[in-house]
Amino acid sequence: MPQATLHTARIRLVPLADEHLEHEVELDADPEVMRYLGPARTRAEVESAHHLRLAAAQRVPGLGFWAGFVDGDFVGWWILEPPERADQGPVAGQAELGYRLLRRYWRRGLASEGARELIRHGFEDLGLTRIFAETMAVNEASRATMASVGLRYVRTFHLDFGHPLPGTELGEVEYALTREDWLAGRSKGADRD
Repeated sequence: MPQATLHTARIRLVPLADEHLEHEVELDADPEVMRYLGPARTRAEVESAHHLRLAAAQRVPGLGFWAGFVDGDFVGWWILEPPERADQGPVAGQAELGYRLLRRYWRRGLASEGARELIRHGFEDLGLTRIFAETMAVNEASRATMASVGLRYVRTFHLDFGHPLPGTELGEVEYALTREDWLAGRSKGADRD
């Protein structure tokens, strides 16, 4: 199954392609966007990351990176990709959720709007059983987004970084949602309507 083009009320999510590289360069060059990820990236580093992002879509059918557009303007990207580390659990049936938005689109609810659509797509269309997300423990904005879309705190863990960022000593956090809990939440929401 190839990656689908997805839509929300405001966002058009299209599978990441070579035509989106310039947008990725702008996104990853902003030190504030990269604050919890590492230093701002050079064009060469973004080109390398772009190839890895495209390759993610080849590992598990239907998963990958999506470029998000609002009224034709690039706002950022979202991901559903298979786990990569052994401590993240088995690849089958689960995916990692992520998002990165241009700073001028922060605090508009777009990260959570796109994330909700990827969660829906993952459980409803792809049949995933678990979706998880990770961030630095000190990244309160991302943690708030994770919680707002229904993911629950699972654990704090520590990774070995060659060049740790401020706050690394407090660890990384994982949030997750199972298909069963997502379906239960949807039925509760329908009961309130």
